[in-house]
Amino acid sequence: MTSTALDRSTAPAPPAPSPTAAQVLRRCRELAAPALSEAIGTLHPWVAEMARYALGRCEVGGAPTDHGQGKGVRQALAVLGAEIVSGTAEAGVPGAVAVELVHVFSLLHDDIMDGDPLRRGRPAVWKAYGTGPAVLAGDALFALAVETVALTPRAGSAVRQLTSALGDLVRGQADDLLFADRPWTGPGAVGVREYEVMAERKTGALLGCALALGARLAGAPDRTVAVLDRAGRHLGVAFQIADDVLGIWGDPSVTGKPVHSDLRQGKKTLPVLAALGGAGYGELEELLAAPAVLGESGVRRATALVERAGGRAEAVRAARRHLAAADTLLAGVPSAQEPAAQLRTVLSALADRTV
Repeated sequence: MTSTALDRSTAPAPPAPSPTAAQVLRRCRELAAPALSEAIGTLHPWVAEMARYALGRCEVGGAPTDHGQGKGVRQALAVLGAEIVSGTAEAGVPGAVAVELVHVFSLLHDDIMDGDPLRRGRPAVWKAYGTGPAVLAGDALFALAVETVALTPRAGSAVRQLTSALGDLVRGQADDLLFADRPWTGPGAVGVREYEVMAERKTGALLGCALALGARLAGAPDRTVAVLDRAGRHLGVAFQIADDVLGIWGDPSVTGKPVHSDLRQGKKTLPVLAALGGAGYGELEELLAAPAVLGESGVRRATALVERAGGRAEAVRAARRHLAAADTLLAGVPSAQEPAAQLRTVLSALADRTV
């Protein structure tokens, strides 16, 4: 054997490529899937069917399907939160199950409150089963989430972590609903900072809880848990802003929700609030303040005016600021190298979603 051949045969193998965000999310979903299915199986059969329908696992009537389960960001954050502080994922699985149950509960109720008929490209649970059944299913998922963490070795602190986030989620949802009755401009108008506080509660509280709960269940100290919670809350604000942007300029075939529904309903979203604070917003204000619901031409005009006034660009900048704040906080947490790298990969993918 020549020396060249010998050198080739003994040379170390090149490092494996780092997993993509989609691969990280899929790994975490698959890790939590058996425990999530087991938990849902403890519910009343009809309620369990609605939960599986919401997760894309069955049709109305219970026939199995694979409609898609969403990205599973919250599940992944719980698993990665455990891995970051301990190097192992198993401790984070109950947290992943709990936050996914809370997330689905919040979506069921949110679709009812917003009157959204579609979720991920098919009828929302309240349209498929009725409003009362959808409320019941949401309540059951909420109770099951609390029970899931109450059965862990760190039940007391874990339940407090989850219920505190739930309290903030409700406060954020309440503010979001109350914003609808406030004027677009002038005294009593919703400001951008007030919106961000609402978004931190409505969306950020559960993302922060996911990261923090996974770490807490893995035995992380309180200081680390608190930092991860703050990082997740910044991530949640960015995530909510991204939803606002996609609600105006997104593709319904990708988002699974009708485009422009927020504008038609007069919801206070960040792109619109930012546009009203910019130059040349007079026509936009007149459109939004009109008593009639915006028709198709009005919606198209409002969309163009929001972009022209800089609302879309400012929303993207705000989302990036919050993502950068989350990344800075995470950099200060002592963590296992590979899970930390995977978490940053997920954050980068969320940043791409925002723009």
